[in-house]
Order: sequence, then structure tokens, then C-alpha cells
Amino acid sequence: RTSRENAKQSVLSRVAVCGGTHGNELSGVYLVRELLKVKKGVMEKEEEQEEEEPLSVLKVLSNPRAMQQCRRYVDTDLNRCFTHATLNGLTSGTVPYEMIRSRELNAMLGPKGRSGAVDLVCDLHNTTANMGLCLIAYSDCDWICLHIFRHLQAISNKESYSLDSVGKHGFAMEIGPQPHGVVRSNVYTAMKAGVQHMLDWVCFFNSGTLFEGESVDVFTMIKHIDYPRDSETRNITAAVHPHLQDRDFCPLHPEDPLFQTFSGETLRYKGNEPLYPFFINECAYYEKGIALSLARKRPFIETTAADWREHTHTHTHTIFK
Repeated sequence: RTSRENAKQSVLSRVAVCGGTHGNELSGVYLVRELLKVKKGVMEKEEEQEEEEPLSVLKVLSNPRAMQQCRRYVDTDLNRCFTHATLNGLTSGTVPYEMIRSRELNAMLGPKGRSGAVDLVCDLHNTTANMGLCLIAYSDCDWICLHIFRHLQAISNKESYSLDSVGKHGFAMEIGPQPHGVVRSNVYTAMKAGVQHMLDWVCFFNSGTLFEGESVDVFTMIKHIDYPRDSETRNITAAVHPHLQDRDFCPLHPEDPLFQTFSGETLRYKGNEPLYPFFINECAYYEKGIALSLARKRPFIETTAADWREHTHTHTHTIFK
């Protein structure tokens, strides 16, 4: 990193840390509750020099009703309620709770796509899959997410393994494995450290630090794979194969074991190329008909912070691990 001399770039003055978007993913719930107790302290960066703007950190419990019931959602998945059509839809008649809540959050953190939106949204999630800590973004050209990911990698000194669309920049911090409705201290601690390091990076950037471009590996989602199902009942007829279970982000080659039927038969991957599975056997995705997702791994060259205005954003499901 080198000093950014006389740069007139926008600072990231408003950051939102959101937990409980899914009410049974408890690391984010308890972390945001803890942060809400802290009026001023390590999570709130105050102005150190007159010419610097303070960093305002909004701590948000996204789905209070689902949290009270320790459920993923009450009526519908909140994290699928932030399209412009949903946010601007009619409010007459019976409206699912999460749609109402998404509009409240959009008013608080957005409006989505407008200049008044918060600069960065960090949405906290847990997964039952063995994904470690990763960042999930919906643009493969969001340099903010790329540089935050690189900072987390450097701090941890090891390979790291939507509501966030409302802000000007945003990502989901996903950590697992952790059962839903359970909080594990090691997962909670990893999430807390990740959030703190993210805020540290924002302060580095706001103070004039230049982050040079480097190459990082990103995983771009290609497709989902459903479980094998009975053609009449639509009940699943197989589970994820033991050789694949817990091997998130490890290459899956053609003819590798994919599923094991309940009668004991091995079903193999019939793809044409090696791909990288993630969200393997995620509990919350049974209802969505997703046994796992497959991604293509590729190197990505980060731009420097000074070049961010030239970026053309391509919207895709991108995982930084």
C-alpha cells in the first residue's frame, strides 16, 4: 500500500452491517446485537484529523419477526425482496411481511440505485455447508469487494476459503459450517473479526491509502444442481455422495461421485469440465431444489482504487474465497 496523494475520491462514509436477514442464522444476529450495545468504540471509527470524515456504521437487525421465531423467514425469503419491482410494487391487499420489511430497509439504507444510499452494505450470513469464510457479491467488477477480500486474506495469513444490493457497494459475508438456529463461538468469532477487518479496510481507504491491483481467484456461479427425484412424488431419491460432502470449493471432475441413492447406487457428475461445488447440501436450499451450486474458478486482476470509476460492472453471482 502506498499513500494516495491529493486524491479527491469519494470516501465510504456510511457503512451498514446487517444481521438476521435470515432469522435462524445466529452469528450475524448476535454480532449485530452486540454491536448495538457499543455506542462509541472499536466498531465506530471517529474522526482523527480535521480533514477526515468520520465513518458512520449503521447496525441493522434485518428481519426481527423471523429472528423472534428463529426461522429463516416468516412469509418469504427477505433476501429475494430487493428487486426494483418488489420495492416499488403495490402495497394494497395482503403483502408478505418480508416485502414490507424490504421497503423499510430500502428507506433506511437506500433508496436502491440512488445517490443517497449507504456506501457499503455488509450482510452477515451463516451456511450449513463447509464453506469457511467467503464473500459473495453480485458483480465481478466491484473493486471494493475485491480489495476487502484481499485485506481479509492478508490479515488471516491463510487461504480464505440481496440485501447488500441496496447500497452503492455490497456483499454478503458467508461463514460455515454452522447449523441454523445454533451459534458456535468459533464461527461467531470469525465473523466478528471479518467485520472488524472490513471496517479497518474502509478506514485505510478513507485516510488516503492506495491499494494496488493484484490477482485473486474468484468463483463465478455457473448453475445449480437439484437432487435426483421420483418422477411422480417429487421426493428426493438420493443424498450428496460421501466423497463430495464437505468438499466445498474443491474441483469436481466429470465422472466423480455426485450422489448416492437411498438404494446404494453411485450417481456420477456428467459435466464436460471440472467445476467447483459450493453450498453443498445447504439445509435452507432443500426447499429451493438445490443440492449444490457449481462455479468456474478464474484469476481476476484487481484494479487500483484510483481506477474504480472506469469499471464496467457485470452482474453475476461471484464468490471471493
